[in-house]
Amino acid sequence: MKTKISNLPIFDISEHLTDDKAIAEYLTLVLEENDPAALAEALGDIARARGMTEIAKTSGLSREALYKALRPTSQPRFETISRVCAALGLRLIVTPEHA
Repeated sequence: MKTKISNLPIFDISEHLTDDKAIAEYLTLVLEENDPAALAEALGDIARARGMTEIAKTSGLSREALYKALRPTSQPRFETISRVCAALGLRLIVTPEHA
């Protein structure tokens, strides 16, 4: 029996970001890609997994502004990234590239 692609469920990574370790690993992989759009989208995925309303409240941004800042086509300012990371309980850590 063949399965039609249209019958497959849509994959939503936020459903799999259930603990701090999974979130940290996901964000680390995304940061290694060095793609600002992917970073914004990943933070949006994590915020959805944790609850967008709560993250918006904690970061001091409106839900609408948060959704807008974290869509894949956006280019959020570092201040926004920093506020969202703080609201998510995350820290961005720098390590030497050739350690």
